Amino acid sequence: MAFRFSDQHIEDYARDGFTVFRQILPTSLITDLRRACEVGVAHVRASGHTQAQRFGPASTPGVDPQPFADYRDLPALVDAITRLLSPNHRHGNPTVLIQPAESPWCTMWHRDWRDNIPGLDIPAWEQLQYDPDFFNQINCALYEDGCTWVVPGSHARRDTQAEIDRFPTRPIAAPDFTGKTPAECERIGLDYCRSMPGAVRLNLDAGDFAIYRSIQWHIGNYVHYRPRATLHDTAMTARFDAWWKSPDKMMRKETAAT
Repeated sequence: MAFRFSDQHIEDYARDGFTVFRQILPTSLITDLRRACEVGVAHVRASGHTQAQRFGPASTPGVDPQPFADYRDLPALVDAITRLLSPNHRHGNPTVLIQPAESPWCTMWHRDWRDNIPGLDIPAWEQLQYDPDFFNQINCALYEDGCTWVVPGSHARRDTQAEIDRFPTRPIAAPDFTGKTPAECERIGLDYCRSMPGAVRLNLDAGDFAIYRSIQWHIGNYVHYRPRATLHDTAMTARFDAWWKSPDKMMRKETAAT
């Protein structure tokens, strides 16, 4: 069934902090992107990075840039992002998320920037938390992908007491896989994901395009035996790009020391 944008996408995004444009990529583009990503994965593995979980198409030798340009310019996708957010939001500069080669791996639970960027000016971050020009992130799956978990609605509020109780200290620790077998790592990662109150898995099929507020609670949990090639992108605006590149978003050292 061909993708059709609807008001439900807008309602879901406002309420839950994410929505999915189901089957928006045509199969021909999926095929071209998979072929390009296979070259990128081969380069990463040949370089000895067996547990790497991403690569940059633009900076990886031999990767054909044309499928990524076609993804950027796909009319249905440009139209859907414009309807959901605005004509000022632009996508098309992705990294590619891939499976580790040897053993499962998991990030920490986090809200982007606040929990994974040391030195961030938290009051300034909170002022931007609800601004639609900021923090709109993308996962576009080329294979079935259930790696991402989110807490729906957490983009529109501060932490609940249950979330504070679960992670009372900063920085938040990721699961410890030291000395564990792959099967043990998989169970540890899954238990860690499920330990967050209200967490749900974001299940994507090939050709699905998920867009989500990255300031909500979310996590990536990977297994090594399932192929993954997911375009990890941002719906960028000029304001967000300027803030991203500005040193003003970081706390000054003398402030942090007091």
